[in-house]
Amino acid sequence: MDEPKHPVTTVDRTLQIVEIIQELDGAGVSEIADRVDVGKSAVHNHLNTLANREYVVKEGDEYHIGLAFLGLGAYARQRNEIFDAAHKEVDNLADETGELVNLLVEKNGMGIYLYQSQGENAVELDTYEGKRVRLHCTGLGKAILGFRPEDEVTEILDERGMPAETEHTITDRDAFSNELAAINDQGYAIDEEERLNGLRCIAAPITDDEDRAIAAISVSCPVHRVDDDRFYEDLRQAVLGAANVVELEHNYS
Repeated sequence: MDEPKHPVTTVDRTLQIVEIIQELDGAGVSEIADRVDVGKSAVHNHLNTLANREYVVKEGDEYHIGLAFLGLGAYARQRNEIFDAAHKEVDNLADETGELVNLLVEKNGMGIYLYQSQGENAVELDTYEGKRVRLHCTGLGKAILGFRPEDEVTEILDERGMPAETEHTITDRDAFSNELAAINDQGYAIDEEERLNGLRCIAAPITDDEDRAIAAISVSCPVHRVDDDRFYEDLRQAVLGAANVVELEHNYS
């Protein structure tokens, strides 16, 4: 991401405060001031301005993200071509499999959950539409990176790192490179408890007409409930089929 030549410090500080409130799921003035390294009075002024525009709300001594952001997020998602092409297929896949189905896009080296749909047996996770995750530890992220140029992958990993989310996360660059080569060859990616213990995911890239991944779609399910036969046969075919439909809709409609 290119750095702005003349950043507006006040705007940057306000957005930083909003991100801290979201990250902490609510925060008080002192806590925010410690994180942004400015005085409480300045933080209070930012918060009052945000609250006046309903971008944050005060609950007791804490501030939380306000519903004003919901309209902006929904508008941004509605304008996204991938969402337009994919959301019905995500719903269909959730109904077909009964599991949690996810649609992820990459922005500035991070994955953003663009849409999710829950089948009748879907597991409840910490993910939500708009949540950002690192790409190296999710099936969705690996599906995207497997269909990106090597120099782009290197740049993303250099900037975002490869921290271990669980004991199963791949953190070695050479091992990860081999994983991406296999993903590119087989056309899908798996996440075997690499971001969350007890969860396995199978994901397929959604590529443009130059075979570059622009998004990914996945099915997430508990390890104890979905055996290898269903995972590698039924769910794999279902995910690949859904990705193919979305590609056709996006690239040729």
